[in-house]
Amino acid sequence: MSYDDPKPAPQAADGEKKGIPVYKRMLDLFEAEGINTLFGIPDPNFVHLFLEAEKRGWTVVSPHHEASAGHMAAAAARITGKPALCIGTLGPGLANLMPAIQCAKVENDPVIFLGGQRARVTERRVRRGRIQFVRQEPMIEDSVKYSSSIEYADQVDEIVREAIRVAMSGTPGPAYIEYPSNVILEDVDLGPILPPHRYRLTNQGADGDRIAEAAEAIRNAKNPILLVGHGVHTSKSGAAVKELADLMQCPVIQTSGGTSYIEGLEERTFAYGFSEVSIDAVVESDCCVALATELGEPSHYGRWRHWVDNEANRKWIYVQQDPTAIGVNRPIDIPLVGDVRAVVPQLSRALKDTPRAASEKLSAYIQRNQQQLDELIEEAGEKGDGSDGKPMHTSQFVTEATRAFPEDGIMIRDGGATVIFQWTYSQCKPHDVIWNQNYGHIGTGLPYATGAMLADQAATGKVRPGMLLTSDSSFLFHVGELEVAVRKNLPLICVVGVDFQWGLEVGVYKRTFGQGTAETGTHWSDKVRMDKIGEGFGCYGEYVTKAEDIGPAIQRAYAHGGPAVIHVPIDPKANSEEMPNYSEFRTWYAEGTQ
Repeated sequence: MSYDDPKPAPQAADGEKKGIPVYKRMLDLFEAEGINTLFGIPDPNFVHLFLEAEKRGWTVVSPHHEASAGHMAAAAARITGKPALCIGTLGPGLANLMPAIQCAKVENDPVIFLGGQRARVTERRVRRGRIQFVRQEPMIEDSVKYSSSIEYADQVDEIVREAIRVAMSGTPGPAYIEYPSNVILEDVDLGPILPPHRYRLTNQGADGDRIAEAAEAIRNAKNPILLVGHGVHTSKSGAAVKELADLMQCPVIQTSGGTSYIEGLEERTFAYGFSEVSIDAVVESDCCVALATELGEPSHYGRWRHWVDNEANRKWIYVQQDPTAIGVNRPIDIPLVGDVRAVVPQLSRALKDTPRAASEKLSAYIQRNQQQLDELIEEAGEKGDGSDGKPMHTSQFVTEATRAFPEDGIMIRDGGATVIFQWTYSQCKPHDVIWNQNYGHIGTGLPYATGAMLADQAATGKVRPGMLLTSDSSFLFHVGELEVAVRKNLPLICVVGVDFQWGLEVGVYKRTFGQGTAETGTHWSDKVRMDKIGEGFGCYGEYVTKAEDIGPAIQRAYAHGGPAVIHVPIDPKANSEEMPNYSEFRTWYAEGTQ
């Protein structure tokens, strides 16, 4: 529904433009930040902005649901290391965006959400029965770091800059800007566009004395480790961390959010809690350098479970952009307040003349971890592979799909139980992994995949393959976005494990009430074919029942070109009862004990 038809931009009486319209100025401001992707469904508030963005060469993507647009923008921010832009139409459009806005807040995604709105003269009247209207800022302001409205055209610079400034400072997060229809086409003449460093703090370094103190602690440590968080990857700091890791010659421990692998460090990177080697490295460590992580529940706040042993002898160096996060979840010995993009190079410069020698333990860790991965392949191979006509074990599904993951691909994860299997059985080491790791909001996989792949292409000019490894319940949340993948001809392969149930929830029923209890609300129709759904959208589709056929099916899908959906039946009993390391996952929810 549209409340009015768009009108052409106004002209001065002599035919000359009066400055430029607000919507063009907004695009100029976003371009200064390196933004060149735009997600959302346009209405009269935004048709001028969309048309102009496309003329400028932006990647403009209109999905089939506003929540998808928000998730796409979040993935764009993660893959590019820059703020991202998403719009929502007034009223129901903004309401539909709310799941994505809340998700961006908890996931620390710096997305700028632009919301259309009725003209203020209409909004402020005492009337009933207004069309497509609700007061939007009160609905949104508690879910964003910053909320404001462009009430007057000449406010556009200060409000857009403040939104980006707040979104990118401290712990990153979303901001909301309202865009009433009465200012859409007004002209402004506000002078030159400022580069980011002229109006906000960028690449903030840490205090020099603290850097020297941290370098000394690292030099004196016998068994240091790097604890790498989500922010290392979203800030695109991998190369800088690689240099530091080479100087420290230490294990790299992934948090649950920092599951991408830094190029060149793949063999000595271990997943916290889900790798036997990671636990030993943590227990034996006497110095932990934590980079861009919240030290949250999945890491046991850095002070519980695996961290307890040797706690008295372990020093903590914490690189954190948000000063209010220092010392909240655990005491910190040496806080390095600043942007990881600047602080990590500072540490490297302080250590470059005295690099550490590689220890025998590091070599042993690498060998043991590879041995564990080999054993997992063998273990999975002993479980149901579908050759007997029964659905395959989820471990087989994950093992075979990840072995076929393409070099330099983008991995997107989604689902409940299947993601837990991925933490243990994954056989690939992708440099970009995107999933909803903090909020646990399933269904984000397909929009994350399209948003990340499109933004990566817009930023680099390269087309990289993507793989969405997911399960049926999650896949159906935003299945309509397959059309976007088809429209944009993305080389995205969706490998869907199908058990026709909410696997984690079935497991909860069984653990709560025992076997044989009614599992109310957790099962659904077994007649759904994901591959046929994909074909209906124009994707390539395959139905694969045997584990040995998963890899060849993935290869055929990539060779075919464009998006594909591969339907893989998995064992519902195994998927709900045999999740590996589930006891470790449960410790994230150790209510009141951490």
